[in-house]
Formats: sequence, structure tokens, C-alpha cells
Amino acid sequence: MQEYIQFFQQNMILSLAWVGILVALIFNIFKSATASYKEITAPEVTQLLNRENGVVVDIRAKDDFKRGHITDALHILPTDIKANNFGALESHKSDPIIVVCKMGQTARESADLLTKAGFENVSVLKNGITGWVDAKLPLVRGKK
Repeated sequence: MQEYIQFFQQNMILSLAWVGILVALIFNIFKSATASYKEITAPEVTQLLNRENGVVVDIRAKDDFKRGHITDALHILPTDIKANNFGALESHKSDPIIVVCKMGQTARESADLLTKAGFENVSVLKNGITGWVDAKLPLVRGKK
């Protein structure tokens, strides 16, 4: 125990960095466990689309959406979701909603806002479009 105390005293910055990383990790795990949405994989998305009439909401920029998106995906910007401007998505409140971004990080906030707006079954595609492409699943190119 004496060695640990001595190590922490001699390496204060390194020790604080480790404590910071540990706190961030615990916070991230807690936030994921208490989230109002689920994080699902690409094969789970295809099941929701094929069996439960799932709706994909792509929140990426317009140019990224045109370069390639999941078939029948609705393009809604995060700013529209924040403003409660859901457009065609409004009629799908009880259907499974899958929010997709580029890497799976920015979709979390939009998914949280959708659940607060009354959407019952909201999920986020794990690793975003990158995960979809890595699973060798098709993208539709051009305008929808």
C-alpha cells in the first residue's frame, strides 16, 4: 500500500488522468444503462425494418445522405428534431425508430429527444453508417 501512495505522489498528473478516465468510463456506462433508447447492431436493424415496419431516421448532413443512405431512410436534421419538426416521422410514433448518424455518437442526443417527444420504440444504430457499411449491407445513392 505504501508503494501506491508513493507512486501517486510522484506521478500526480498521470494519477489524475487515470482517475479522470475512470470517472468518464463509469459515467458513460451509467448513462448507457439508463438511456431511454437502445443501441442495436446492423443485423438487428434489418430485422426491425423487415419484420416490424421500422423507420430509419438519418440525421447526417444532406450531402452525406445523398452519398449513401439506408433504403427508405427519412432525412431529418438534428436541428429539426430539437425544434420538434418531425415531418413525415410524426405518423410513426408507435413504430420502431432507428436513428442513424455517421459513427453512432451524435445520434444519441436525437434519439433521446425523440423518446421525450413521445416516440415509443427508439434505437440508435451502433457505429452508425460506418457499422452498416462494415456489415457489408447496401446503401442507396443519390436523392431519395
